[in-house]
Amino acid sequence: MRRLPFALRAGRALGKTRLGRDARGATILEFAIVLPVLSLLLLGLLDLGYRSYATSVVQGALHDASRMATVGSYSLAQIDARVKARLSNFATRSTVTTTTTSYYDFSGVAQAEKIVGDTAPLNAYNAGDCFEDANGNNTYNTDRGRDSTGGADDIVRYQVTITYPRIVPLGGFMGWGNTQTITQNTVLRNQPFAGRSININRISVAANGTVTQC
Repeated sequence: MRRLPFALRAGRALGKTRLGRDARGATILEFAIVLPVLSLLLLGLLDLGYRSYATSVVQGALHDASRMATVGSYSLAQIDARVKARLSNFATRSTVTTTTTSYYDFSGVAQAEKIVGDTAPLNAYNAGDCFEDANGNNTYNTDRGRDSTGGADDIVRYQVTITYPRIVPLGGFMGWGNTQTITQNTVLRNQPFAGRSININRISVAANGTVTQC
């Protein structure tokens, strides 16, 4: 077998050694590998920070609304307009919904209307059962609250929900939605700005919708 000339063999060995020790371009390659992960992390932090800011704005609007509701001198329409105006300035493409529910006392918040004449199957409402119609709508409800700001000394739960588009395009990439929704609520007692009275009817509603006193 013919051996290569010494000069050629030495040149090849020198070339291999230099190539093995040449690190030019390695930093760019490493940066290209890390960049997508780093960008995703930064965009996620930005999205999370913006959501925290939006939550604080919603809470501020909610506190304003609850203070207006408890003094009894503002209508529900005025309170809703105040909240929507404040949040619309925060996010022009947002959708804002408000819900106001009043109760007689704290123990009744988000509780079903009381069944006083239960029929089989027991421990569940059935057509014809006698119940306390706390909100006066002639219908059994799993939430006894009334859709109003209530009267003096009543308990009011005010809820604000805002839906707005994400500020960074992470929704499709991460499998999330393109919008975010924030819901905040608070429960307060109205001021004793007037006398207080309560009148709760006990009724039963037949399957055909007939309402009778019981």
